[in-house]
Amino acid sequence: MKLSLYIAKRYLFAKKSRNAINVISAISVAGVTVGTMALITILSVFNGLEDMVRSIFSTSDPQIKISPVKGKVFTPDSLMIRRLSSAEGVGVFAMALEENALLRFEDQQYIATVKGVSPNYAEVTDLDTAMWDGNFTLQDENGRPYAIAGLGVANYLGMRLNFVSPLAIYIPDRKAKIRGTPDNEFTRKYIYLSGIFAVEQEFDSKYLFLPIDFARELLGYTEEVSAIEVRMKPGADEKKTQDAIRKVMGDSFLVQNRYEQQEIFYKVMKAERLAIFVILTFILIIASFNIIGSLTMLIIEKERDINILRSLGADNRLIRRIFIYEGWMISFIGTLLGLLLGFILCAAQQHLGIVKLAGESLLIDAYPVRMKMADFLIVAATVLAIGYAAAWYPVHYLSRRHLKETGKVKK
Repeated sequence: MKLSLYIAKRYLFAKKSRNAINVISAISVAGVTVGTMALITILSVFNGLEDMVRSIFSTSDPQIKISPVKGKVFTPDSLMIRRLSSAEGVGVFAMALEENALLRFEDQQYIATVKGVSPNYAEVTDLDTAMWDGNFTLQDENGRPYAIAGLGVANYLGMRLNFVSPLAIYIPDRKAKIRGTPDNEFTRKYIYLSGIFAVEQEFDSKYLFLPIDFARELLGYTEEVSAIEVRMKPGADEKKTQDAIRKVMGDSFLVQNRYEQQEIFYKVMKAERLAIFVILTFILIIASFNIIGSLTMLIIEKERDINILRSLGADNRLIRRIFIYEGWMISFIGTLLGLLLGFILCAAQQHLGIVKLAGESLLIDAYPVRMKMADFLIVAATVLAIGYAAAWYPVHYLSRRHLKETGKVKK
């Protein structure tokens, strides 16, 4: 063990003549511990929330979505379909056509987005696994169309599964002339519900799924679609699949993965995560001022020891290292304790769900947590770097006054 490290360890754990130094050192360790624990906990909670959001979007959003750059709809021709089917990584795809509509059930009205989808839509997304009531059935054996509503839409309209009162859907007729008679300006069709899904509040309050042929008839289209939604083959590379689809579709279409479909949401989450990390880092920096105070008082107290060490042949470099190691050991102990306590707290939240989430529409009742080794390494490196800087400052400046040789400051 290096002499400077050995002496620093003795200074750290030995009893000082001034009890205030021991108190300030303990406060320094406690401050670093709490700050480290908070960083680990917050980052782990953000990891858990991100996983939860991804699981929600994986249920409702396709792995890859193809939509036109300009306009709302396009007509996929047979050549496009064949080339898309043979593109690398493409497993299965479904057509989708969506538009805003006025829904009416008995005396209740609500504006939602109707989305017509192909019969194989359940193979493209996992929406059929999120059924709150009924089944994800778009057509029965006789070809009769059915609708699947989000729980929010159903609640606003007061709907439940019944075959007594149908749901009325009103869409402005694109070809009708405005004559002041609403009945002539709207296309109206009736349909019964086969199921109600529950994924996430905003999504559940927005969508009503219909068979695509029913939606085309309602909207006055023939072969048009607003998007093609793709599910990749198991094990397919997402980037390679996107590139292959872009070559097939050309520059007139957007080819988006799940992250790009919800890009703003993910960017906001990452910005919040970074902001919280920076704020807690600043708090750690403030807590590290205790290390500066502790080392300052220790250097003053150990002036006699410094002179003895100098008379024995110690140079300024060795003496500076003693106090830098002391400050770094304070940070190291605080970091280890903080990482350990953060791990224990996160593990307890994972298994016991100590802190609950507010809201009845959420899929889980407690804050989700996922610990990542990278977070532990980043936090440890950040805290130790702050601790080193906090130790270097008082040693560098105060040593000019207290590290003396023959009555002069030796730099």
